[in-house]
Amino acid sequence: MNKAYIGEFFKHFSIIILILLTLYPFFFLIISSLKSHEEFTHNFLGFPAHIRWVNYTAAWKAVSRYIYNSLIMSSLTVVMVVFLSSYVGYIFARYKFPGRDFLFYAIISLLMIPGALTLIPQFIIVKNLGLLNTRWACILPWTSGGQIFAIFVIHSFMSSLPEELFEAARVDGAGIFQIYARIAVPLSYPTLVTIAIMHFVGTWNDIIWPLVTITKPELRPVTVGIMAFNSAYYQNYGPLFAGYILASIPLVILFIFTMRFYIQGLLSGAIKM
Repeated sequence: MNKAYIGEFFKHFSIIILILLTLYPFFFLIISSLKSHEEFTHNFLGFPAHIRWVNYTAAWKAVSRYIYNSLIMSSLTVVMVVFLSSYVGYIFARYKFPGRDFLFYAIISLLMIPGALTLIPQFIIVKNLGLLNTRWACILPWTSGGQIFAIFVIHSFMSSLPEELFEAARVDGAGIFQIYARIAVPLSYPTLVTIAIMHFVGTWNDIIWPLVTITKPELRPVTVGIMAFNSAYYQNYGPLFAGYILASIPLVILFIFTMRFYIQGLLSGAIKM
């Protein structure tokens, strides 16, 4: 057995061990969600002797409205962020106007401001607008905050597109919005999907902002709702873990159907740090 073979063996063995360590918590979560409290206590690591699908029924009744709220707020935010940031990034990348560079760098400089510093000013603005305890209390701040990084990414990508495509469209009489909709957006589709996925995941997992702006139980997103769910089932891990799994299913479905575009966007240089 030569040294090269031994080296390859240990390399693959190490990768397999790391993969197993990464996946085991998810495996443990799934099998624990199918156990009763007694079985979880006395058979901590083993498979359930009797599968309890009733745990998922109880969890769905508790978290379904929170999942619905998060789907509405995150989806609306993603649509608004993708449209506004792609159009602004397109204008900054393909057109010259007085103060363009100053405005662009002023927007990008906001990336250096920690989000915690804007928490109180944003809360005061939302309160003065009368948006507390409404879905718009999350949708509008998420939209405004999510555009900054998206504009930077989309500007970087659209700046690399050949100018001949846009010039040919102008010669044919196409307007600014027509060029944006028929040339810039189709060419930037993987980048836009990448931005959409990243922003959807970010808003879906956000907990601080919804926690301070939404106190009505019927309007809570899934992150805040799961906290209340934890309090109700803190001694019954089966329904609790089932609720965690149900709350993560939309993100899994999203990534399964958009994974190809997400990887394509990353490989095409969509994210330039």
